[in-house]
Amino acid sequence: MRLDGKNVIVTGAGSGIGKSIALMCASFGANVGAADLNEAALKATCEEIEKLGRKCAAVTTDVTNYDSVNAMVKQTQEALGNIDVLINCVGWDVIEPFWKNQVEYWDKVIDINYKSVIYCSRAVLDGMMENNSGKIINIASDAGRGGSSGETVYSGAKGGVIAFTKSLAREVARYNILVNCICPGPTDTPLYQGQPEKIRQAFEKAIPLKRVAKPEEVAGAAVFFSSDLSNFITGQTISVSGGLTMFG
Repeated sequence: MRLDGKNVIVTGAGSGIGKSIALMCASFGANVGAADLNEAALKATCEEIEKLGRKCAAVTTDVTNYDSVNAMVKQTQEALGNIDVLINCVGWDVIEPFWKNQVEYWDKVIDINYKSVIYCSRAVLDGMMENNSGKIINIASDAGRGGSSGETVYSGAKGGVIAFTKSLAREVARYNILVNCICPGPTDTPLYQGQPEKIRQAFEKAIPLKRVAKPEEVAGAAVFFSSDLSNFITGQTISVSGGLTMFG
């Protein structure tokens, strides 16, 4: 399972799951276009990728701004060449009851978790259609499959990502573009560590494997979908949650 010769864009590459995906793709032979809003974190990721002997195009990007996304894709293409794989990994949330949410919070959750996927997917699509080849991998959440208390709008946004994945997969199959979705459960990221200890303990107790995921365990699924081993898989959703959810 190698990615030699492939150019992969990973959003949210500065930390957490996105960083793990970027580094694992590089370790399997890919050149990486790393996108993140945090310039310092992005630089650190890029340095690690280059130490693995791969090329990295690090572009500071606001994925909630379509112009910024288009500029990132153009810059990455100029640095690396045609984009073979896009992995949409940016995500954000705060756990609190729906009735305590502010309108500004709703907008931010939808912009980061859903609209960014639309923007980034559209930005790479023309090139992939022209090449008659490509893969788009969306990182959603099991909250979007089964709901999650305290994450109602986030769950809705991630559910939108899942439905978007399936619909886009149908539209672009004629161009040999595959679109799939990964739904992590609770994962040991900086965002997770910022949650109250009571919430973290409840998650760990509820997971059959009795622990949360490591970011690299989610990254493994992304590398699989990026590789030739998944060339007859499209429109699918896979959970990486330690058995927390088991959908048929």
